[in-house]
Amino acid sequence: MSDPNADFQAPPPPPNTEVVEKRRPKNLRVAAIVLFVLGAAIIGAGLARVIPGGTGTGAAVAFLGIVFFALSFISLPEPGPGDPEPTGTFERLAGIFYEPTRVFRNLRAHPRWVAGLLVIALLNVAYVAAFTQRLTPERIINYTADKMAETPFIPPEAVERTRDQGLQNAKSTVQRIGAAVKAVVSTIIFMCCLAALYLVVLLAFGGKINFWQSLAVTVYAALPPIVISKLISFILLYIKSPDDIHPLMGQDTLLQDNLGVLFTPKDHPVLFAMAASIGVLSFYRLWLTATGLREGGQKVSKSAAWSAAILLWVIGLILIVAVTAIFPSFIS
Repeated sequence: MSDPNADFQAPPPPPNTEVVEKRRPKNLRVAAIVLFVLGAAIIGAGLARVIPGGTGTGAAVAFLGIVFFALSFISLPEPGPGDPEPTGTFERLAGIFYEPTRVFRNLRAHPRWVAGLLVIALLNVAYVAAFTQRLTPERIINYTADKMAETPFIPPEAVERTRDQGLQNAKSTVQRIGAAVKAVVSTIIFMCCLAALYLVVLLAFGGKINFWQSLAVTVYAALPPIVISKLISFILLYIKSPDDIHPLMGQDTLLQDNLGVLFTPKDHPVLFAMAASIGVLSFYRLWLTATGLREGGQKVSKSAAWSAAILLWVIGLILIVAVTAIFPSFIS
């Protein structure tokens, strides 16, 4: 009698279904929780009138915590077998000035962005603080309020309320610290939004880049132009007479390396805004951005990188021109 199981063959073993856990930013979720709790505490102190202006500052810090928590779910790019070792912080910060291609290639495998972003944010805060001390808060606030009064759709009571509140805040050390904190948060949020836009545009042009790669490129492409601009502006701030410095436009930079010198802001505000966007540092940043997107992404062609960089530069220029057209008096 034959064995009925003689022709039976055991099924092949199931394939390895082990799920490889994706890498995610270390400690970002912890930082997010700390920021949210700290922001909530500052809000509470503001509502209790313990910290003047704490409500707005706390809301900014808590919102940054929420953003970081959401970003903590985005995985990091997987390292390849031929990827280089991560560079040190100082080497990365210095190298972006003299060998950006190597830095961007390293950022592709190890998208570090915190140090560069902190340098940008703190340098902006330090310059604004020095600028305010040099020109005095009273002059800046009164000038801003006077220009608001020239805008037909801003009611006079809002102008005076802005003037009184601004002068009051300028006398409070806590309020000034709160303004610096909100400026740092705004810089971080802006860079994250810009990185997301680069990612979307590159995908539309057929490229491939991880969000953290895009953020690292965005930060380090902006770092050299901002450092150069702020350092020169610091020098000019104490060489020039305060009476010769514009109370609003000077808060960004005092360096005149663009075509804005060809137009008078009072007579041609829109043309001045357009021309001021065309300069040495603006093209340097554009080149760094295109280079970073090409070298910092996984599959980004040269044409896609330049197309994304130029497209967002044009969009930014359109927004600047639109705001100038609506509020021309502020740059006169």
